[in-house]
Amino acid sequence: MPHFNNFLVIDGILDSSTRRTRRRVNSDPSTSGSGLGLTPKFTAFIQREAERGAPSAILRQLRRSPSPPSHDDDDDDEHSVDFGHPRRSSSMASQSSTESSPVKATPNRALGPWRDPQPFEVFRAIERKDIMYLMEVRDRAFHLLLRKTGDATPLLHAMRIGQSHREVAMVLLGAFSRWINHLDEVEIRKPKTKALLKALRTNLKLAIDYGLAKSQSDLTASFLQTLIMSEGDKWVLNVVANITIALRSGTSGEPVKAADSAVRKFATRELGRAELIASLEDYVANATIDLLMMAAWNLAIETVNDEPLPTYYFARDDRIYKAFKDKLDTHKDIVRQKLGRRLRWQIRVLTTVVEGRSTTYRRKVELLAGELDVGEGV
Repeated sequence: MPHFNNFLVIDGILDSSTRRTRRRVNSDPSTSGSGLGLTPKFTAFIQREAERGAPSAILRQLRRSPSPPSHDDDDDDEHSVDFGHPRRSSSMASQSSTESSPVKATPNRALGPWRDPQPFEVFRAIERKDIMYLMEVRDRAFHLLLRKTGDATPLLHAMRIGQSHREVAMVLLGAFSRWINHLDEVEIRKPKTKALLKALRTNLKLAIDYGLAKSQSDLTASFLQTLIMSEGDKWVLNVVANITIALRSGTSGEPVKAADSAVRKFATRELGRAELIASLEDYVANATIDLLMMAAWNLAIETVNDEPLPTYYFARDDRIYKAFKDKLDTHKDIVRQKLGRRLRWQIRVLTTVVEGRSTTYRRKVELLAGELDVGEGV
């Protein structure tokens, strides 16, 4: 009988059967509530209350010591303006929706130098769901994605085809948002750009009327943003002037309420549909905070030698916040030494509330209203 050496096989079996995976010890106190006898619901309650209570506690402390000293004091850091971190850009959502869309390529398109396509070629790419080609049109000839041919634009054509081409419509909307967010100061002042903005506004309103706002949360906000940019800065300047007066009056002027009401009135006038306004809470809150920062800086430049915050930054991601923070940082000595006591306090409240990363825009507006609109103030 032949003899087989099964030593290695048996050794492997024994080794695998005796190995045990050691349970890793969790040293994170935030996840070890069960070890203290706390139920998950009670742990979640504690966390929620902490998140809601912390901002209010900070603001109460600001009210107790509302103004920093008027002289330089390098050792007194608790009274210095804390500029925080920029708000997260919302434009990433538009880009990611475009990049994650299904891609199809037209197999028979000839390679060679780029030429602007005819309208029927853009419409054909939509019908074939040729996303790569549409993105090439976006980068090389964006205006063709807005051009009306007959009674339809490319976006309207995609929406009319129906549910099967809904993803193509979303890709086009993502391209529109991307174009808006990449406009710079030079481009936005050109007559050609103004014409494109008006055409874009028409396309976005069509998409809203077709009901795409229900599944594309940024659509209505993009429409209002485009509307403000295409009609110039008259509305922004008028509202900022009113909020500046309200801030100068202190809590009796109710500046947060005034800014919030102005944005809602504008949105209602342009959209005229209550359910769309209800879906705009983040946009309304973001725009309200932008107006307050622009107005506060308008008061500051009565003393500081600088320019107002650019109106074309308004409601464009976190640009107003970044500009406000940069200017405060640039002029921090004058801000601390020469601005009025009330304005210094208002700026400190604004920067403290806006810098938070884990707080929603609506919650930030509530916190600001609780400080700048209520009570004796400063």
